[in-house]
Order: sequence, then C-alpha cells, then structure tokens
Amino acid sequence: MTRTARMLAAALVLAVGLPSLAAADSWVLDPAHTTSTFTARHLMITNVTGVFEATKGTIEYTPGDANSIKAEIAIETKSINTRNTRRDDHLRSNDFFNAEKFPSITFKSKRVQNVKPESFELVGDLTIRDVTKEVVLRVDGPSAPIKDPQGNRRVGANATTTINRKDFGVNWNRAIEAGGVVVGDEIKINLEVQAVEKKG
Repeated sequence: MTRTARMLAAALVLAVGLPSLAAADSWVLDPAHTTSTFTARHLMITNVTGVFEATKGTIEYTPGDANSIKAEIAIETKSINTRNTRRDDHLRSNDFFNAEKFPSITFKSKRVQNVKPESFELVGDLTIRDVTKEVVLRVDGPSAPIKDPQGNRRVGANATTTINRKDFGVNWNRAIEAGGVVVGDEIKINLEVQAVEKKG
C-alpha cells in the first residue's frame, strides 16, 4: 500500500469513528402551553405567586441527548399578572421591572452540566432590566417527543431557579413593624415549557 493510500485509509477510519456533527433539531416554545411564574415572600408571612402571560423562545435539541440543548427565552415584563391590578402596575414601574424601558426578561444558555437520566442543569445568562448574571436552571426532562393530533412533534420540561432580586437592580422595598419588609429578596422562578418542532 502506498503512502497516499495509507493516509486515505486512516482518514476514512477516523471519519467513521467520529460522532455525528449533524445540527440539533429546532423547537419553538408554544405560548399557549408554556408558563413562567415567580414566587416572592410578602410581609414575611406568606408567599405570593405571579405569572408572566407572554413567554417565547427557541430550543435546539436532539431527542435523547440532553447535552445538545441550547435555549433562548424571552419573557414579556408587561405581561405580569398577580391578580391585583394596582400591584401589577407597581411591578411594571421603575421600582421593579420598568417594563417600558426593559420589555423583556431574557435567558440565553451557555452549557449543560450534571446530566442524569431524567434531569440536568442548564447554565446561562439571565438578564433583568439592564443587569446580566449567570444562573443555573435545574431542569426535569425533557420528555420523550410525542405527536399531537395535528402530527407535530412536541417535548416538555420544567425548569426552576432561585435568585436574589437585588442582584438585578430590583431594589424597592418598605419596612414594616417588627423589623420586617414588604417584599422578600429571594425570588423563586419556575418555567413550565412545551415546545413544538420547527418545520422546514
């Protein structure tokens, strides 16, 4: 075998041994079946949960391979709903989200870690107002793909994290008796996600 033939044979063996470099499948969040909620302590005695009613985003994911996941999510700040109009208007103001100036809360993933059979962690940049911090989403899922009645493939997952709102410049508060405050600093975030495969 000539030197050139040996080189071609070695290249062929190497190519066969390499993992597939095919692009992951593309998925789009279904806003009708995706929910973004948050929970905060109120008056230091109870928890209040609110929902953002408009969440959109895209996911790159090869089913069965959690390491392939990349996600970009945008949550519309003015869509906040805590079932109290006065409180919602206050949350949209500059005391909190300043929805006019900062219309979206965004998350952009950077890497996957701690992959287990039914869960993993998604590390990425969370931006609230004009502050970006790295956070870790703890994800249950994703589910195995299923087909809906229209024949579209869908996957689902649940992601949670906890942040300190003051790390993102959301500082408003008011003291109450006994040394307490109106709003706790710790905010629990929950994303219930359903995504449909992007065709074409």
